[in-house]
Amino acid sequence: MGSATEKREHQAPRRSPDGVVAEGMVRIGPYMTVPVLLQERGIDPAPLLAEFDLEPGHFLNPENKIPFREAGRLFARCAEISGCPHFGLLVGQRASFSSLGAVGFLMESSPDVRTALHDLSRHYGVHNPNSAVTVVEEKSFVVLRYTILQSDIEALEHILDFAMAIGLNLMQAMCGPDWHPIEVRFAHARPRDLAPYQLFRSVLRFDDGETALVFARHWMDQRPRGADPLLHMMMAHRVSDIEAHSSEDLAGQVRRMLPALVLEHTATLAVVAKHLELGLRTLNRRLAAGGTTFMHLREEASQAIACQLLESTRMPVTEIAGFLGYANPGAFTRAFCRWAGVPPTQWRASTHRRSLKRVDANGSTWRRQGQLHRNVQAAGKGSANNAGAGKSVVKKRAARGKGAV
Repeated sequence: MGSATEKREHQAPRRSPDGVVAEGMVRIGPYMTVPVLLQERGIDPAPLLAEFDLEPGHFLNPENKIPFREAGRLFARCAEISGCPHFGLLVGQRASFSSLGAVGFLMESSPDVRTALHDLSRHYGVHNPNSAVTVVEEKSFVVLRYTILQSDIEALEHILDFAMAIGLNLMQAMCGPDWHPIEVRFAHARPRDLAPYQLFRSVLRFDDGETALVFARHWMDQRPRGADPLLHMMMAHRVSDIEAHSSEDLAGQVRRMLPALVLEHTATLAVVAKHLELGLRTLNRRLAAGGTTFMHLREEASQAIACQLLESTRMPVTEIAGFLGYANPGAFTRAFCRWAGVPPTQWRASTHRRSLKRVDANGSTWRRQGQLHRNVQAAGKGSANNAGAGKSVVKKRAARGKGAV
């Protein structure tokens, strides 16, 4: 057992004085309401957070950091013990521009929604270097996509719900409360209860190949209510200063870019070089100097997306192959065998077995603890209801441009 001093040092807020977020970490800003939501359900957050080497005080400063790999596990644990399977969605509903720190204030002060979203896309790594936000403009609609760059992230569905709820909040903050998407896509299986998702007032697409908000393009010209040229200039300098101190190298920039390009079937060396304003040879040479190649990074991105879709959705392997741009399922299977050592169907089955074992190992204890907390609430509080009754889910998939997905 360590001393009390050692314990306090171990539990000290994980901060970076210059605002830089290291790879594998994420700013705690959007997660700050986790203890509050637990308390509203009659649950003492301290013992639960201690399981993750956290304490309620960590959630008081938005610049504190937590390991990104713990985010999904934390949401899943909160969902289990509170009896609220959409806990990540609830946390996301309470996030705002300030939750994203400098990037959020840069968005809020933008002259129009287009600038705000492209700023978010370019600088999202300042808040979370483990995920990417991309914006695809088509003729009449826009796809605002959220992609997790890491593989083997547990409880992925909670993080994806969380991200979409934040996206909804930011768009409504810029465009007004009447804004709503045309459809919302989720790269995870359909939940049993759709009622909490009616807050989107939109067509819901589960088991999709991407997680995204799709909305009418005319909103991109909207002037946010918080538009402020001086503040926007100041926050642009702040974001640039943080990025200047970041350790992200060229390979990291390419990694951030590739998932969207893989999904758009445009992940070529020429496209990436153009984005980075580099010549083809220069890009290849600098990647080689960093110990990698463009081909390796592209395969890494394809593998991460494939694994996430195999684990989190019920999409057939043939559909995943097409979604990733493979000419036929056989080509995808051969590539996957090269990455994982087994065919995608076998990998999916083994992953599901591992998930069931984790549930068997942890689920009974969590359920017992959760039931105890729910018994305490039974005196009259009950669970908070989700706002917003919405439209029924439309089953027919809306037509969308081929290049957008």
